[in-house]
Amino acid sequence: MSESVNVLLVEDDTVIRRAVGLVLERYGYTVASAEDGLAGLELFRAGGHDLLLLDVMLPGLDGIGLCRRVRETSLVPILMMSARGDSLDVVGGLEAGADDYVVKPVESPVLVARIRALLRRATFTRAEPTVDGQPVLTFGDLTLDTDGLEARVAGEPVVLTPTELRLLLEFAAHPGTVLERQRLLRNVWDYGWDGDSRVVDLCVQRLRKKIGAERIETVRGFGYKLVR
Repeated sequence: MSESVNVLLVEDDTVIRRAVGLVLERYGYTVASAEDGLAGLELFRAGGHDLLLLDVMLPGLDGIGLCRRVRETSLVPILMMSARGDSLDVVGGLEAGADDYVVKPVESPVLVARIRALLRRATFTRAEPTVDGQPVLTFGDLTLDTDGLEARVAGEPVVLTPTELRLLLEFAAHPGTVLERQRLLRNVWDYGWDGDSRVVDLCVQRLRKKIGAERIETVRGFGYKLVR
C-alpha cells in the first residue's frame, strides 16, 4: 500500500513534524513536509503528492484555509489533524473538503491505518456494484455511471472527491434504503471500528450541495437514504 506513495505533511510543531515524518517513512511512505500553510501550499502546487496530512492550527494560512485552497483544483485525499478534537476544528476541516481527521496525539498504528483506509477509498480498481445489472442509474435528474464513475445532474457533470463518490455509490446501490451512519463508516470510510459520525454528516452535507439537497433524505435517529 505504501509503495510509491508521496505524503505532504504540513505541521508547525517541529517535534511532531519530525516524529510523524519518521513514522511514515518507517512504513515506506515518501514524505515532504512544511511548517506553515503557505509553504505547504507551495509544495502542493509543485505536484506529485498522493495524500495531504494537514494540521488545523498553522501560522499564516491555517489548515482549513489550506484545505479550501487545495480543493479549488484537486481531489487529492486530505487527512486533517486536530490537537483538541474541537468540534469547530473538525467541522471546519470537513466542510472545507477534508476526507477524514485524527486527534493529536495519535498512535502510529492508528494514523497509518487511517492513511491506508483513505488511500484505498481514493483508488477504484473495479466498477462498483450496479443496481439490477444496470451500469447507469437514474434518480430524478441525477444520473450515475457506475462503470465510468461519473455523476451528472441535469446533464451537467458533478465533480466529486473519491470519498463523496464512494458515498454516492453506496447510496445508489441501496436506493430507498435507510443506511445507518456506522454502516456508512464501515463501507465507505473503511473503518473496522466505530468512528465519529460527524465525518458522515459533513460528507453528506457536501454531497447534497452537489447533487441536490432533496436527493438524500435524513431519517432522524437512524441515518440517510437516497430518494428514488
